[in-house]
Amino acid sequence: MPKTALPEKALEAQLVDAPTQHDRMPNPEELLLNTEDAPKITDRLNIFPFDWRVETPRLMEIYESSRDPGWSPSKLPWHTLDVESMTLDQRYAIAYWWSLLSVFDASGPAVFARAMIHAYETHEEDSIRKCFFSVTRDELHHEEVCGKAITMLTPNGPLGYEPETELGRLARNNVEWLYHNGARYWSGYKKAVEHYPMPILFSSFLFGEVASSTLFHSMYESTDIPVFKEAFKNIGRDEGRHLSFCLALLKEVLPKMSEEDKETVTKQFRAGFIFLSGILFEPPAEFWQLPPTFIPAQRLLEEKAREAGFGILTLEKRRENWRTAVVRLKTIVEPYGVKFPALPEIDVDGETVAFDADKIIPIF
Repeated sequence: MPKTALPEKALEAQLVDAPTQHDRMPNPEELLLNTEDAPKITDRLNIFPFDWRVETPRLMEIYESSRDPGWSPSKLPWHTLDVESMTLDQRYAIAYWWSLLSVFDASGPAVFARAMIHAYETHEEDSIRKCFFSVTRDELHHEEVCGKAITMLTPNGPLGYEPETELGRLARNNVEWLYHNGARYWSGYKKAVEHYPMPILFSSFLFGEVASSTLFHSMYESTDIPVFKEAFKNIGRDEGRHLSFCLALLKEVLPKMSEEDKETVTKQFRAGFIFLSGILFEPPAEFWQLPPTFIPAQRLLEEKAREAGFGILTLEKRRENWRTAVVRLKTIVEPYGVKFPALPEIDVDGETVAFDADKIIPIF
């Protein structure tokens, strides 16, 4: 039944006065006499209060240039990837490499997002927060490329499919071990990131960006498969911009860094080398927990991927490239009094430092 409209007097009876009525506007001076101080924010890490100061204008310039990255994973020429022309083992091998990369690049969005939140909690300048946001977005693009490549080559991969060959089963077993170690890295990173000041974090990030710029340039040069070549070109350009972020900030903070912090940077460089060698070279035992079958299987997979035109460098060439990148980094930081760690695996002299797997913070 339709509702009957209430009489006018009944409506008036339901009206109530506003909570506060003023016969004149409040006087600001009188109000100020009665204000109360807000409780202090005492949390060690809290995103409030906000400010938008910029102390490193160069960071803001780089951020502005990054607003449009100039590419999108969905617009890469995926239709040119002729999966049917590859053997099963070639598909497994190339998908394996992308799975190996995913330990570093597919974890990037979460890793940089955590760093961005930390930058808010520690009230870093606005340009640092924005840089982290920009890098997080870029890393999401890189993760998307990893996922697209893996699932096109091995539907439901890297773990949710049943390989049909012995090499395929070796690939999947290796991926399980890679993700085991990736999980250990994430646990260590979560514990470590809150305990280091931003200059040390950026020093660690710098190591990762030098590594990634080196990797994607070499993969672009050596790969014949068009969609992957285009992906490597774009990802490499992103990583070059991330390297610019790190260098711009570190040129400001390295001269002011305490000796204790410089010693920590030296240790983090060693940690970065150990972790990132998993993709740049071969995984050292100090961090990587791997079975005896892992390295032989990976070398077989690399050779099979090369057969299909996928540009994985030989071990000796990777070692040479890794050394070149590390020496480049060494020349950047040593003028500021930061001692470089010894990296005997690639014949780089320096300080002998301990490695702590629970305090590892490199980012790729």
